[in-house]
Amino acid sequence: MISADDYVVQLIQDRELVAPDIVDIARQDVLGQGIRESDSDAAILNLLVEKGYTDWKAISAALAAEFDMETADLSQVRPTDEALKLVGQDAATRYNVLPLQMEGSDLLVVIADPLDMDSMDELSKLVGKTLNFKIAPPEEIREAIVAAYDNSGDAGSSALKEIFGDNTGENGLDVKIPGNDEKNAKEEDAPIIKYVNLLITEAIRRRASDIHMEPLEKRFRIRYRIDGVLQEVENPPKRLQASIIARLKLMANVSLAEKRIPQDGRIQIQVAGKDVDLRVSVLPTVYGESIVMRILDKEGLKLGLPELGFFSDDQEIFMKIITGADGIFLVTGPTGSGKSTTLYSALNYINQPDRKIITVEDPVEYQMAGINQVQVRREVGMTFSSALRSMLRQAPNIIMIGEIRDLETAEIAVNASLTGHMVFSTLHTNDAPGAVSRLVDIGVKPFLVSASLRGVLAQRLVRRICPDCSASYTPTEKELISIGMTISDLTETNFRKGKGCVKCHDTGYRGRRGVFELFLVNEEIQEMIYQNATLVDLRRKVRDLGMRTMREDGIRKIAAGITTIEEVLSTTVSVE
Repeated sequence: MISADDYVVQLIQDRELVAPDIVDIARQDVLGQGIRESDSDAAILNLLVEKGYTDWKAISAALAAEFDMETADLSQVRPTDEALKLVGQDAATRYNVLPLQMEGSDLLVVIADPLDMDSMDELSKLVGKTLNFKIAPPEEIREAIVAAYDNSGDAGSSALKEIFGDNTGENGLDVKIPGNDEKNAKEEDAPIIKYVNLLITEAIRRRASDIHMEPLEKRFRIRYRIDGVLQEVENPPKRLQASIIARLKLMANVSLAEKRIPQDGRIQIQVAGKDVDLRVSVLPTVYGESIVMRILDKEGLKLGLPELGFFSDDQEIFMKIITGADGIFLVTGPTGSGKSTTLYSALNYINQPDRKIITVEDPVEYQMAGINQVQVRREVGMTFSSALRSMLRQAPNIIMIGEIRDLETAEIAVNASLTGHMVFSTLHTNDAPGAVSRLVDIGVKPFLVSASLRGVLAQRLVRRICPDCSASYTPTEKELISIGMTISDLTETNFRKGKGCVKCHDTGYRGRRGVFELFLVNEEIQEMIYQNATLVDLRRKVRDLGMRTMREDGIRKIAAGITTIEEVLSTTVSVE
């Protein structure tokens, strides 16, 4: 519990984390329960958090700002063995501090209460070091202490002990476990095979989209990207780095001997009876080869349009565009914004026996039944443009181009749309109207863009509140102002937050949904594109015609209890 609670309650009011009348109501409630005046502020804090008016993370951030300190995201840090040995588990638990690392001759620790300097002085004398501080919520520190000391030591977690045993010395692995997928594997390789399989299986179980394996100077870091956020997991001993990398390169069918240049490969495995594809990228770094495996989830292709995150009005416009007879439909956004999933879901929706669909991709990420998919191979002259020319002779109804990257590809796509084909593709722009300017910048004539473009969808992904621990809460006035709302709007909204549970690994989020801005090109927009109108004028016009920005669509999803204010503000930009 944070000490000097009266100071913290006053700080909460000064920084407007909670409206003053809410604090007064909480105080009356606490005193009405017969709690002594001296203990009331501690009880008020607990009540404000329990009722969802604020949370310890916000309180920690306010304390950090007040004392000019940094906050620590404990899901993204890993204490060093040196720091953990310096501060034993008993001392860490007693003072509720997490030792992180040495900074020269000083020790960096994470604390919950910057006001309790007496305890910090005692700890400083105990370890014989000057302490530097970061702040985190008290409960997060308690959980991190348990996790850090349980996982400290060379043998690692129980999973690593089970695979490698307690004897993982420099002279090799003594554990003898039969290889489970290679009959000719050496006995000493079997633990590595089992570990790599476990790593991939666990990533899929936790719904990770990527596995990152990064050689650092003194450790081999492994992280999963879950719902767009990297989360560090149990690291294997550094000495096993070369064996694990070699095993993955063998599975991905890339050269084991080549360690000087980047390599790309693919792994196809079965997990729990489900076929899983992993796209593997190997990149040489200073401390060894870094490997990133992208997990291609075919189940994501079967998403219905509502599951992508569309509300009914946007879904109606989207369906009108993708079922059109001809023209170009573009999906825009940065890498990792879900463009491919949206396009594949659209293709899955319109994939009927009476339609011929051909795609050209680099690479083909997902293999879909009933669709002809072409892999770009530049080394043999199979580029986007050459593949597109050949595809048009195949008389398709619908063409999907992985990305429009240059003028040649753009011109062929435009000509295909003008000769009776529906063309889907992606483009890297920040918003939907920007796609028009991007095509013109590439070199496509404005009158061709005007004649061929049918619509543009820009999107980002926001984390969805975990349905198992979702709870209603009342945002602060400051939070409401940040999304253009007032207190009077609260009666029409359903603000929610995830408390954190086992299913979401205490993050409060599980899964992601899209936030979109979507416009249909009508005659007025066609005329403006033909006249080569500026992006500012075009953006203003589509807004006048009713296009919602991604920020506005995100606010609708906040009000519907799908995501949080923090997610939308961190993912989208405000557009006047």
